[in-house]
Amino acid sequence: MKKSSFSEPQIIKILASQESGNSVSDICREHGISQGTFYKWKSKYSGMEVSQVKQLKDLEKELAQYKKIVAELTLQNVVLKDVIEKKL
Repeated sequence: MKKSSFSEPQIIKILASQESGNSVSDICREHGISQGTFYKWKSKYSGMEVSQVKQLKDLEKELAQYKKIVAELTLQNVVLKDVIEKKL
């Protein structure tokens, strides 16, 4: 998937301009984005501030690390079970 050319603070600023009364089509034309992109951003970032977005990114990174740890431990568990079964 293509990485957005807009940073999270820029996205929040764009969404805030819609809340201040500008129409969605004008905002999309001004920033060169599609309405689908705008509404996708709105569903993800609506009502958030920059600090909350940074916190969200940190939590997502931490979750990815935990998922990796769980996957590695699960693999080790399966290997150990296989070894035990072969000994019996």
